[in-house]
Amino acid sequence: MSTLQSTELATPAGPLAVVVDPDDGVVVAAGFGDRDVLWARLAPELQSRGRTRGARSTAMQVVSEAVAAYADGELDALEKVEVRQPGGPFQQEAWSAMRRVRAGRTVSYQELAALAGRPSAVRAAGSACARNLVAPFVPCHRILRSDGRLGGYAFGLDVKAVLLRHEGVVLARDPDVTRPER
Repeated sequence: MSTLQSTELATPAGPLAVVVDPDDGVVVAAGFGDRDVLWARLAPELQSRGRTRGARSTAMQVVSEAVAAYADGELDALEKVEVRQPGGPFQQEAWSAMRRVRAGRTVSYQELAALAGRPSAVRAAGSACARNLVAPFVPCHRILRSDGRLGGYAFGLDVKAVLLRHEGVVLARDPDVTRPER
């Protein structure tokens, strides 16, 4: 198994830290902010592989191009990037459901639970958002409270708002979000 590769990429919401497994080109961690904080969230077996910073392998180039395309307005570019993260069956279903929520759209935590096959598992849907290790490739920023407000986001509500605005979601002056037509 190869050393994991990490880099930071420019996005409309600021630097995006990305960790890629060069063996299969899959993103295993991503998020806004410090790479060391992101690294600390990884499972010990991944951390034990070590990492190379600022990597420019073919796998990282594919991810870099997708992020650049997203930043330039090709809002579905991140959907093409393969991701992998540990989690139970419901979390995997919830993450898969999040990837089906297209840019410019939002759903509530309740709607996410239903999309993941367990309509009553609203708290578990919120937990899946909180445990997402590969944002924005798994777009948990598109999940809102039932009243349309932003809710939470591990990287801050300002980052969530910037991502949603970039994707064409109209935001009110306060942290509430006006939901687009579905």
